[in-house]
Amino acid sequence: MPDYKNGFVRGRGAQFVLAFRDSNDLAPNIVGMGTFAKLWPGLGRDLILNTVIASSAFPRPLRWGALRAYGLKVEKSRISPGVWFGSHRVTIGAGTFINYGCMFNTSAPVTIGRNCDIGMRVTFVTSSHRIGSRERRAGAATSAPITVGDGVWIGAAAVVLPGVTIGEGVIVAAGAVVTSDCAPNGVYAGVPARRVKELHAVL
Repeated sequence: MPDYKNGFVRGRGAQFVLAFRDSNDLAPNIVGMGTFAKLWPGLGRDLILNTVIASSAFPRPLRWGALRAYGLKVEKSRISPGVWFGSHRVTIGAGTFINYGCMFNTSAPVTIGRNCDIGMRVTFVTSSHRIGSRERRAGAATSAPITVGDGVWIGAAAVVLPGVTIGEGVIVAAGAVVTSDCAPNGVYAGVPARRVKELHAVL
């Protein structure tokens, strides 16, 4: 269960968020919604997580607490409207800023460290496919977690692919596609992303 001690979402509001957290649990929580939930898998995610909480009308200072109540492991951070989360399998450290339109695909967990800055429309992709037959080239689904260390800056529209670990103090240039691990304290740019500059660990 989430810890509300340091959160903003309490009482009936928190119970409402938790009722929708897992669409498979809608039937016992909301009368008459069980059948509807079966027809709409992911109802809680789509309706509460990515519509209500993600809305521009939802107070930004309260968003991290609402996400925490939903089940994400979110410390006090700044999360812009329009950020899409695939599930509760996301960890976001204190002091991190996530800009508009980012996407967290969570077939596997995504972990973002403390004091990170994530530019607009950054995509974290944890799922892929094995190569299939010529009848359907996207074969069996695969997944692998993504980990981003403390203090990382990821530029706008970058894409981070499954299984990647980005070390502490890294800068990822806008539009880069990160396909492999990034060692700490460097700048990575390009498609696929390559280390193009060293950064001092202490400035």
